[in-house]
Amino acid sequence: MTVDRNEAAVRATLDEVRAEGRQALTAPEARRVCDAYGITTPAEGLATTAAEAASLAEEIGGPVVCKIVSPQILHKTEAGGVLVGVEGAAAAREAFETIVANATHYDSSATITGVQVQRLLAGGQEVIIGATTDPTFGKVMVFGLGGVLVEVLKDVTFRLAPLQRAEARAMVEDIEAAEVLRGARGADPVDLDALAEMVRTVSELVTDFPEISEIDLNPVFATAGGASAADVRILVETGEVTRPVRHPREEILRVMDRMMNPRSVAVIGASAEEGKIGNSVLKNLINGGYAGEIYPINPKADDILGRKAYPSITDVPGEVDVAVFAVPAKFVPDTLEACGRKGVPAAVLIPSGFAETGNVELQNTVVEIARRNGVRLLGPNIYGYYYTPRNLCATFCTPYDVRGGVALTSQSGGIGMAILGFSRTTKMGVSAIVGLGNKSDVDEDDLLTYFEQDENTQCVAMHLEDLKDGRAFVDAAKRMTKKKPVVVLKAGRTAMGARAAGSHTGALAGDDKVYDDVLRQAGVVRAPGLHEMLEYARGLPILPTPQGENVVIITGAGGSGVLLSDACVDNGLSLMDIPPDLDESFRRFIPPFGAAGNPIDITGGEPPSTYEATIRLGLEDPRIHALILGYWHTIVTPPMVFAELTARVVGEARAQGVDKPVVASLAGDTEVEKACEYLFDHRIVAYPYTTERPVAVLGAKYRWARSAGLLGR
Repeated sequence: MTVDRNEAAVRATLDEVRAEGRQALTAPEARRVCDAYGITTPAEGLATTAAEAASLAEEIGGPVVCKIVSPQILHKTEAGGVLVGVEGAAAAREAFETIVANATHYDSSATITGVQVQRLLAGGQEVIIGATTDPTFGKVMVFGLGGVLVEVLKDVTFRLAPLQRAEARAMVEDIEAAEVLRGARGADPVDLDALAEMVRTVSELVTDFPEISEIDLNPVFATAGGASAADVRILVETGEVTRPVRHPREEILRVMDRMMNPRSVAVIGASAEEGKIGNSVLKNLINGGYAGEIYPINPKADDILGRKAYPSITDVPGEVDVAVFAVPAKFVPDTLEACGRKGVPAAVLIPSGFAETGNVELQNTVVEIARRNGVRLLGPNIYGYYYTPRNLCATFCTPYDVRGGVALTSQSGGIGMAILGFSRTTKMGVSAIVGLGNKSDVDEDDLLTYFEQDENTQCVAMHLEDLKDGRAFVDAAKRMTKKKPVVVLKAGRTAMGARAAGSHTGALAGDDKVYDDVLRQAGVVRAPGLHEMLEYARGLPILPTPQGENVVIITGAGGSGVLLSDACVDNGLSLMDIPPDLDESFRRFIPPFGAAGNPIDITGGEPPSTYEATIRLGLEDPRIHALILGYWHTIVTPPMVFAELTARVVGEARAQGVDKPVVASLAGDTEVEKACEYLFDHRIVAYPYTTERPVAVLGAKYRWARSAGLLGR
């Protein structure tokens, strides 16, 4: 149901509060805001005298709640300013006098506006609906069970505002205790649509009025007949509300294309001396096979590594697309000014000595120079970057030239080197490896914007310690994840301002679950650790997109089958309930002492033909959407025999247009390691000595496919 909104009424109320320098709205002011946006609240009124309180109590009827109204008293209960269950005119008159006396004693200087007399709500389920301003993501919605339960269980979910109807409904149903709202143990179910509509309305309110820093509707009483907010707390920003600097998508693509596909690269601080960063960068560019122009910049040399050197970038005769800085931090500002005069669109700042060491002023100076001159900055404090389609190795680290479809980024140089080592060891081809360091300018959303349309990139994996502009990242990730998976390893936790401790909404948003829920909202696959991030990046591009939820386990060892089943539960996978006809088909290939059902246990002593027949059946039956294979090393079916037959059967199915995700867990002696490599080479995700890892990769593929809306297409 759409409600006509009185935005002018909200604007007038907020302007009045901010003009008085107040951060919090009084209860009547909050009621005006709710009324203007159609947010249901109980019948109530403001009494300025005891007689008015008595009259209101009679008019509302039944028991009421009386609450002090004062701009200076925010914690009403603490001040003795709340009385519950007041019934009748005489009791209301007495409650008024008691509350005013308590408030005056609590703060003799407080302005007493009056006493709010409100119908007492009861029955149904208590929930909390809120919105807070997160320093990373901006306006974030909060939903969960209310009352005492919100503090004890902290069963809440988060989403970025504003929300569409479907997103709001999904948010309401995402709490662990959602079954309570649906009517558990014979209780009446609540009106979930009404709850979702209230969530959506609040999300639009804080979007329309960004000066609202926080809203707390707690408790909201939800019943079969609707939802009503019994208590409303609204905080506003008293100062100017600023927005982060954002570049248009077209501008991002223009600069990022020149950075990744440069016609020329200048190395500022190029050196002929071994061990110098400027020497390593220049050698990597030359020896890596980069085909564009390379310009060493050094005022004390005429020639470096066989290339003509120039005293300044302004002396270079042609255009320069990228300037890689390999000079001490103190020389960066003046040299960056020269890049601006030259018209260089992108600068890669390898040097450290900026904000990471406490020198925030120098970093701010560099950013100001770059913005004034139209130069985008990568770094500072980074190892550089690789883009293999152009043989571009603009880094002082070891060269890397194994091309593939995975782009990896990291804020940390050490993590960057781990990425490099893993990629080399596993022969995982990459399109790019990018260091982000201090992220003074270019950050993850710039890179996602580029990789989204980069035909050389099929998957992106990102290690990040924070997000400079979480909302811009989510916007870019939402576009990207509709086409290609994005894997994120998030280190650390969000940090909320001190004022968050004063409210449920703010306090609840002060932990890592905000990142978890918002990244999921963006369609991102979150990795729990570095190794998982790298394995997801390696495995997701080679696994086909599943066409449905039915997963079947075929195993040669009962113990592996149990562990694989546990891993499926842990990773949100659905084990298929095998229908009788399919069960009978599998039983034709397994011994009498084996077990059909799911997992399908063919037992360990079976020959290769049993593995082949059951895998083939799993691929051919259209009701099965993904296979998990559990192999047990035996002399009857050695590891490489299993690997080769599996690859052959899967390859034959693909040739006939059947391409399902297949992952494998191999238990055995060291020979299973080579078998796993062989399977990976044939687009089958396989790991030795573990039942958890292959299922985790499959689960990551499913999470991405669900968020992208690709299951069942």
